[in-house]
Amino acid sequence: MSGGAVAIWLIVIGLAVYAIYQPGPHHPRTTKLLVIGGGAVFPTVVLTGLLCYSLPMLPDLQRPAPTGSLQIHVSGVLWWWRIEYIGEDGQTFATANEIRLPVDQPVEFKLHSEDVIHSFWIPSLGGKVDMIPGRQTRLQLHPTRVGTYRGACAEFCGTAHAQMNFDVVVMPVDEFNDWLIAQRKDAKPPQESVAIEGQRQFLKHGCSACHTIRGTDAQGKVGPDLTHVGSRVSLGAGILKNGPENLARWITQTHKVKPGVEMPEFDSLSDDDLKSMVAYLEQLK
Repeated sequence: MSGGAVAIWLIVIGLAVYAIYQPGPHHPRTTKLLVIGGGAVFPTVVLTGLLCYSLPMLPDLQRPAPTGSLQIHVSGVLWWWRIEYIGEDGQTFATANEIRLPVDQPVEFKLHSEDVIHSFWIPSLGGKVDMIPGRQTRLQLHPTRVGTYRGACAEFCGTAHAQMNFDVVVMPVDEFNDWLIAQRKDAKPPQESVAIEGQRQFLKHGCSACHTIRGTDAQGKVGPDLTHVGSRVSLGAGILKNGPENLARWITQTHKVKPGVEMPEFDSLSDDDLKSMVAYLEQLK
């Protein structure tokens, strides 16, 4: 595939260089032969050959995932990622904008979109796959190295397309299993007074209409699940490092940080209310 692409590129660029630097008037017959032969016949022959070469590979690409593969459902939403882990026992839990994987274990992503066409892409781990409304697509990966990788939407989807990213954390298997156990649990009730007040403010200001925090009265399904938001690497679909300052900034300056996002800005919160809400969200780990 690479050889065919390079050959076509060299021929086309060669024709362009010839046209630019050929001295004197061009001979019509020579020009016609070069354009037809190099610009039409040669690419057609090469691309047809590559098509015939690649078609037998398609059944392997559609083969079922290995038995026991980790199953993850990913939904593209304007402009963030809804992530759902499916356990072998059928138990599920949701997170958002961050994917954690066990190293050297197969994983199958089941992909779809809730609004427009998105494209799921983790450049360091595999190719991109479109996420199409009303249709489920699949992607199989087998990460072999521990680390944190960048994922992104690779299909223009609107205003905040360039800020629709996510983190992929590949972990040792034991650490991943511990993470799974922790993520399946409901949020721990706040213990400190400032966090207790923050939970009250969270519910009072209507955040629960859009967000879920399992184990509380917050059961909204519109926005990201925040049950364990304090343990995530980033905020706002990969655009801010997770931390108290950025969390406060995201709550009060949402549209400045990410123009076009549907979450309203809560810039009318008092300093004390904002501080308590940030403290509450931070301890959700």
